[in-house]
Amino acid sequence: MKRSLFLALTAFLLFASCTTTQLIDNWKNPDIDRYEPQKVLIVGLTSNIEARKKYENQLKAEFELRGAEAVVSLSLFDPSFRTEKMTEEELKTLENKLIEDGFDTVLLTKIIGVEDKIAFKEKYQGYNETHQTFTDDYLMHQDIFYNPEYYDEYTIYHSETSMYCICPTKDRELIWKGYIDIVDPKSINESVDDYIKLTIAVLEEQQLINQKSIINKEEKEDLID
Repeated sequence: MKRSLFLALTAFLLFASCTTTQLIDNWKNPDIDRYEPQKVLIVGLTSNIEARKKYENQLKAEFELRGAEAVVSLSLFDPSFRTEKMTEEELKTLENKLIEDGFDTVLLTKIIGVEDKIAFKEKYQGYNETHQTFTDDYLMHQDIFYNPEYYDEYTIYHSETSMYCICPTKDRELIWKGYIDIVDPKSINESVDDYIKLTIAVLEEQQLINQKSIINKEEKEDLID
């Protein structure tokens, strides 16, 4: 019930603020009540380097504002990780190296689907929609043929963000997974801002990251830079 209420409230706030992101669903490991990541690897799995850089660096700043050490994949991995496929053995070697370097958490974000949508714009208001004759109906919808602006076309990007524990003293397991839709994105900056705000809000509500620490403006700007 609590989870359903949270999702409903989140959806309401998202629509009210005209954000480009929408929380579709999220799952938290039932065996974990509270989690405090200490050193996090942030991975944005996309070939769009501009979007990846902004996403990883901005999310890094958010984790650091909450007392965790965070490292972006673009600064950690060699170029081959970004241009070539890795084998299962190579990924296991990488994970072991992360543990040796003190990492306990990986946050991985990826696009899992793209959907093109077509929606009707606002209908003609001069007719009673519940009692229509053929003439009324035809007059109301004839713009389908004659008005190229009758439809709104937009794209939805279905994304998935997962938080994994790679703690050496615990089972390596999935802690949390969220499904977020990016609706009709107009700019990388806007989409990344909305996505991170939503992700951080959900992780805080699920007690999977600490609350933001008190920090002055200059320190915050240094983190983002």
